[in-house]
Amino acid sequence: MAGRSFWWVNAALALLLVILAVVSLMVGPAGLSWRAALHGLFSGDGAAGVIVRDIRLPRTLLALAIGATLGLSGAALQGLLRNPLAEPALFGAPQAAAAASAAVIGFGFASAISLAVPLAGILGALVSIGGLVAIAGRRASLTVTLLAGLALASFAGAMTALVLNLAPNPYVALEIAFWLLGSLEDRSTDHLLIAAPFFVASWILLAANARAYRALTLGEDAAASLGVDLNRVRAMVVVGVALGVGAGVAITGAISFVGLVAPHLVRRAAGSDPARVLLPGALAGSALLTVADITVRAIPGADELRVGVVTALIGVPFFLAMIFSERRVLEGAPS
Repeated sequence: MAGRSFWWVNAALALLLVILAVVSLMVGPAGLSWRAALHGLFSGDGAAGVIVRDIRLPRTLLALAIGATLGLSGAALQGLLRNPLAEPALFGAPQAAAAASAAVIGFGFASAISLAVPLAGILGALVSIGGLVAIAGRRASLTVTLLAGLALASFAGAMTALVLNLAPNPYVALEIAFWLLGSLEDRSTDHLLIAAPFFVASWILLAANARAYRALTLGEDAAASLGVDLNRVRAMVVVGVALGVGAGVAITGAISFVGLVAPHLVRRAAGSDPARVLLPGALAGSALLTVADITVRAIPGADELRVGVVTALIGVPFFLAMIFSERRVLEGAPS
């Protein structure tokens, strides 16, 4: 019965993503009906074809891919650490990607929508992986790895602040600040093609360890006795999260709470097995980010609201509700 419920949840989320993708192609300054959007998508004729294929389709695909990466990364980290509060920023890669991208903008090498920005961000994420391995060592414990990641994250945050402080003029600093808030505006197929290999590599590395996440629910010693190579699993998860989330941040700027919230939305349906949370967590992440991106385009205004702001506004109330729910459980438990 539980297995049937699990696959129904996945099917429902997949159908929801199809609907959200069509809505995403419809919504924007030039509103389109679903018929016009689909006709423009498949035929490419007329103004609708240009709007859908050149502007809205890359944006929609990026929202789906980045959301899936964040959701999958959050589910994998929560399974690895056996902690429901684990999220993708733990190892410093998103902060390093943001710092490198901000430096490119701040020192005048490129504008915020240039392809040089995501390339620099991805390079920053890769450098952070190398730094993490060099600092923590290849056989470091999970605690040492987390401490090294937090140190790198703090350093990258300080570098971003330094870039803002050294910005040659207020307009450049404002451009960096707006980019850091997160946005899918003006993203093209080129951005998608740059990031896609990193997303795919991330998905493979994180999903390949599903059995290990399941074994880790019994504890590290029990998992090791079942043949799980803990050092290898940790390395694969760290690299997978850094590649995927680093590439996502490099494209869009900071997108908060999706990696934390998405696995929790599906955990009750998926059960206590962390391996079963991976797929629905990725689908829920795609849905959350796509909804947020649709929302920012649907709100009228001279300037588009940043998608990172919307995900935070969605995530914080959910996070607080989860805290209150846990508190009620603890208060109701016998002492």
